[in-house]
Amino acid sequence: MASTNNHIHETNGSDIAKKPKLSSSAGVITPSEIESEFSHHDLSVARLNNGSFGCCPSSVIGAQQQWQLKYLRQPDDFYFNHLQTGILQSRTIIKDLVNAQHVDEISIVDNATTAAAIVLQHTAWAFREGRFQNGDVVLMLHYAYGAVKKSMEAYVTRAGGKVIEVPLPFPVNSNEDIVSEFRKALERGKSDGKRVRLAVIDHVTSMPCVVIPVKELIQICREEGVDQVFVDGAHSIGCTDVDMQDIGADFYTSNLHKWFFCPPSIAFLYSRRHSKFSDLHHPVVSHEYGNGLAVESAWIGTRDYSAQLVVPEALEFVNRFEGGIEGIKRRNHEAVVEMGEMLVKAWGTHIGTPPHMCCSMAMVGLPACLGIASDSDALRLRTHLRDAFGVEVPIYYRPPRDGEVESVTGYARISYQVYNKVDDYYRFRDAVNQLVQSGFTCALLSG
Repeated sequence: MASTNNHIHETNGSDIAKKPKLSSSAGVITPSEIESEFSHHDLSVARLNNGSFGCCPSSVIGAQQQWQLKYLRQPDDFYFNHLQTGILQSRTIIKDLVNAQHVDEISIVDNATTAAAIVLQHTAWAFREGRFQNGDVVLMLHYAYGAVKKSMEAYVTRAGGKVIEVPLPFPVNSNEDIVSEFRKALERGKSDGKRVRLAVIDHVTSMPCVVIPVKELIQICREEGVDQVFVDGAHSIGCTDVDMQDIGADFYTSNLHKWFFCPPSIAFLYSRRHSKFSDLHHPVVSHEYGNGLAVESAWIGTRDYSAQLVVPEALEFVNRFEGGIEGIKRRNHEAVVEMGEMLVKAWGTHIGTPPHMCCSMAMVGLPACLGIASDSDALRLRTHLRDAFGVEVPIYYRPPRDGEVESVTGYARISYQVYNKVDDYYRFRDAVNQLVQSGFTCALLSG
């Protein structure tokens, strides 16, 4: 059993659900091999932010470089004889990983932001072509990713749609807190006789990080007559359970460069087969326009496609760990909860969600005396932790509620991935303790 330290509890992989597995002659990976695979990381930094950019092991980087050289050696041979076959192989692996019914349901795109643009562009056409009525509603969570909110503005609002945000509590105590607010927002959307045409639901919100009960929300959408559901699972694959048959969305996207060890950038967009909403197109129009989204996405002009071609090697790497990706997810989840509890005990604060609403990331309350009073304070503190202590971690500002006096207004989003060690979190703990003991406040950074 491989582990990066002795403080993280191990799990028995015998009851882990089976997922696609390629044969590997390398055997179960050892701690020293993990260190070697990630030796290109800056070892002077406690890297607690896997959630933003992910990580890629050296073996997968090597495979990517071979694809790049294959292209550079003879581009015509690469294009005519290798590119489409390689992308189809990657799509087939993804199809099995996420339990889609058919490979045609899986398209490979650059990232989840591109996938959101594809779905929202399709929604905008429905408004402009009269299939949706002016003022009909598109629903999204308040904690939707910033780029997705901008895409709403660029596509849906300009086309005549009304966007309603679902306000979510934070800290959050239960799934019911989210379900209740979602139902209220649906009622607002339908209050003037308008129809809710699309619900955009995050599977794992980015900041603050919360695992959303997507299956339950989708069931509510079906009961309430919402036309389409798009799940933005940017963080999901390799981080939480992703099963297209179980979730039941019309559209679903997730990045493979965040938690599935692929190089940047690669994501899949699932579109349910035989759906009346399946007429999707890539926003970059090239020679394959009209041949289906999967084919369109596989050629959008001359560019580097190598990140999309190394999914087999990423799966080889994953399957060197006991239990494959299911084992990695389970151990990462247990580890991040353990490290989060260690940090809040040291600081006298709390975790922002119960463990079952964490995945491989957790929101950890920072001491109130740090004086985090704005988004700018949060960003400046993050920069200070990086520059002065070698700690890389995103920080979220949560305004105090009415009546709160000495409340926690800053939360750090810690990630745990296979390369992390307990010492990374001890460094973060000690850095914050040092700031507290020195009388530091964020006001000192504002000058």
